[in-house]
Amino acid sequence: MSEYRPEEGNFNVGNARVAVIAARWNAEITDGLLDGAVRAFARHGIEGDAVEVFRVPGAFELPLASQRAAITGRFDAVVALGCVIRGDTPHFDYVCSETTRGIGEVALNENLPVAFGLLTTDNLQQSLDRSGDNSENKGEEAALTILELLTVFKQIQGAE
Repeated sequence: MSEYRPEEGNFNVGNARVAVIAARWNAEITDGLLDGAVRAFARHGIEGDAVEVFRVPGAFELPLASQRAAITGRFDAVVALGCVIRGDTPHFDYVCSETTRGIGEVALNENLPVAFGLLTTDNLQQSLDRSGDNSENKGEEAALTILELLTVFKQIQGAE
């Protein structure tokens, strides 16, 4: 599993508002990622109306929905959660590549932290391992990444 995990720490995020965009495709997995993200935000005081969850059909729709959330100006960050499991066709490669590119573009174009919570796995077991109620939950990692980035942005702006 991963050797790097964002640190639990003293985050300085103020009254941050976060949009969480989660794919419905592979719902068993994405629901686990969503639970992990919401738990991590709640541990750090971001809960209730401060976390808005939006569902989209699949991973390919994550970038557009993330961009739409970003341009509203209502959110300090976006978390994109999805899961694509390798199959027998090149479809996996296309979806993963374009979704990854799109999520990165949203962050850069909108100057907003957008966490990459897209699992791209070879099989269902890998996805289950990374979305369960455990220390490897990538939804939780995505939320911690956002908290760390928001804290760093405040430091860069001199508002620590």
